[in-house]
Amino acid sequence: MTIAQVGFGLGSNIGDKPGNIRKALRLIEERGVARLELVSRIYRTPPWGVLDQGDFANACAVGVTSLAPYELLAAVKKIEADMGREPTKRWGPRLIDVDILFLGDRSLDDPELTIPHKELFQRAFVLAPLTEIAPNLVLDGVSVAEAAAGFDLSAISVWEQ
Repeated sequence: MTIAQVGFGLGSNIGDKPGNIRKALRLIEERGVARLELVSRIYRTPPWGVLDQGDFANACAVGVTSLAPYELLAAVKKIEADMGREPTKRWGPRLIDVDILFLGDRSLDDPELTIPHKELFQRAFVLAPLTEIAPNLVLDGVSVAEAAAGFDLSAISVWEQ
């Protein structure tokens, strides 16, 4: 059994958005998907991709897992389904989204799973919380903190309740 560092990006813009993220994080640990070591604050972020929808709550978490890539994907998809996520249009509203951002130093690129996440460096809503908890992280030769610094983050704020 190999243990690898894993990063997750979580998002929600339906219902109790921060609550959905907290529940998904709890299920990741309770179900043995990963032992989370670092969890960002929850951020309020504008929609991305499809703009005519409500703001998102987003967060990132870093931990360790013993799951292989496709086992990890199946486990996070099961959490999404068990929480009530239903298929929708690409980048549309969602109750919960759990993305695998990275898995150790693995590189994978196929239609089902790409690691590191193929859009990670184009998404301020991922880079802001990931930089909060892992500013020195470098993926595929790119520093997440340097990538985040290239974005205007003024529309992103810490969620207030």
